[in-house]
Amino acid sequence: MPNRLIAIDIDDRGLVKPTPEMDQERKVAIFDLLEENSFAIPRAAEFPGPYRLLLALREGRLVFAVSSQDGDKVAEFHLSLGPFRQVVKDYFQICESYFEAVRNLPPARIEAIDMARRGIHNEGARVLQERLEGKAVVDAATARRLFTLICVVQWG
Repeated sequence: MPNRLIAIDIDDRGLVKPTPEMDQERKVAIFDLLEENSFAIPRAAEFPGPYRLLLALREGRLVFAVSSQDGDKVAEFHLSLGPFRQVVKDYFQICESYFEAVRNLPPARIEAIDMARRGIHNEGARVLQERLEGKAVVDAATARRLFTLICVVQWG
């Protein structure tokens, strides 16, 4: 299937080391993305995929560097972090509550916090899909997992 990601790397130079919980979120998101995703570059007919993705923060902007499976540059786009700030902040706060709840609260309370976490996660995915419009086409599940990675990149 050509419209998909086959590799995802995060340029962690200069990033704050994530907590064990955030590192686990990153690993799960990458694993899930590589298992199933939908990712297409609409203006790259000569490179129909599959693609390799490098996520990075450069000069305060989120960078998506997309290359072919052979390493040829396909596209690179830089997204302002501004539209993500509030939803990322909300996501970090709810994740802290969730991780604390898992350690100390009964399952019913954990479930309620997890539902709120999923709602914020969906909002982050929606913002990402809007920001990628005209640059890349991703389905909702792929956007959710990419949003998790965007949060990891912005950790700290």
